Amino acid sequence: MPAASASALRIAIAVALGAAAPGALAQQADASNPEDEADLRQLASQLAELKASYAQEVRRLRELDMQVQALQARLAGKVPAAGTPLAQTPAGTAAAAAAARAEPPAEPAGTPAQPQEGYASSAADAEKARAEESRSVADVKQQARALFDQRLTIENGLTYNRYDRKQLTLNGFLALDAIFLGSIAVENVESDTLNYSLAARWGVSPRLTLNLDVPYIARKTVYQKGGAGGAAAAIAQEETTGSGLGDITASANFRLLPERGARPEMVLNFGVTAPTGQEPYGIPWRVLERDDDDFIRFAVPEEQPTGNGAWQTSIGLSAVKTSDPAILFGNIGYTYSFKSSFDDIDNNPDTVNPGEVKLGDSFYYGAGVAFAFNERTSFSMSLSNRMSARARTRYDGQPWTKVIGSDANAAMFNLGVTYALNPHATMVGLLGIGLTPDAPDFSLGFKIPYSL
Repeated sequence: MPAASASALRIAIAVALGAAAPGALAQQADASNPEDEADLRQLASQLAELKASYAQEVRRLRELDMQVQALQARLAGKVPAAGTPLAQTPAGTAAAAAAARAEPPAEPAGTPAQPQEGYASSAADAEKARAEESRSVADVKQQARALFDQRLTIENGLTYNRYDRKQLTLNGFLALDAIFLGSIAVENVESDTLNYSLAARWGVSPRLTLNLDVPYIARKTVYQKGGAGGAAAAIAQEETTGSGLGDITASANFRLLPERGARPEMVLNFGVTAPTGQEPYGIPWRVLERDDDDFIRFAVPEEQPTGNGAWQTSIGLSAVKTSDPAILFGNIGYTYSFKSSFDDIDNNPDTVNPGEVKLGDSFYYGAGVAFAFNERTSFSMSLSNRMSARARTRYDGQPWTKVIGSDANAAMFNLGVTYALNPHATMVGLLGIGLTPDAPDFSLGFKIPYSL
């Protein structure tokens, strides 16, 4: 075979296979005659340019596909996971099929290597889609602390609390360490509270969120007292109700540290509560039973309060850590109550005694874990506890005295479920079970945050 024909055949085979690098073709050109060397190098240069152009077009195809996915995710209210293959997403089926029919060749020397997990892109929308969390994870974080990537959220909530307290009162003494001489009275208080809350969350910046909570409270309390009229078996009962605006709370959430690696996201919380509800002091009392010596044995307030009557401020710290498929969260905080003056701080209906009240400060903490079942649904479990110090009162011109029995330790075990109704609204169900006598027997609540 002539030398020219052999050289042309080698060049044709190299071009058809696309496997020869420019260096290898140059070595073949060294073995050919000088007339074919220039043609061989020219063909090798054209082949390298075609490879680079083809790789660039494949990258553009991937970038375009990621932009389409990001746009569809925003419209549908959910974002595919960062590691999801292109062929598994509806938006990328056609593009994935086209890319599968022609695997890109090896990159020419000097071309940066492409990431291997999914189809990463430098486009702004693709990076945003990659950084966004799944909807269920975001809903869990919204319950643990405020989300900072939502401009305005309106939240409607309805909570029902049930209390049932019994107390045995003995007025007498034991004879021979076995026989009780005196009167026995059983006191029982049953309370039902319905709390409707309208809240607004405004994301001022990526690190600051302002909140406003306006409650409306309706209460019904049933008082029962055994031993009425001096008979141990006789029970007197009276029911009182009350409804109206509760204490309004304004608060702020400031992101101290974002979540990164093993470090959780840290958020500082600060709030102020105004005594806009009906305070429990100065409410008229209704006398139901008196002794012969005019001692009041059974009296109840004519209406139920809807607030505590004092300004309060609180500061706390919350943390959230995502550990797929779990989300860990916790919080700790302190509430300070300011002194308040009232025209009457005595519950005796026959007297009026003005003075000051200092509610006990409280310390609270909680921790829990949540699991994102799928894109829309998550389930959470948590334990919360609030410990309050004794309240103090002072009549005008008298020293401060502590109110015995006013301290409390309220621990709750909470279960919660979140479900995304649509791209803007989420339904949250909460069930709380009281673990200590000072906590509600149980609490049932529903909330619907709506993001504008």
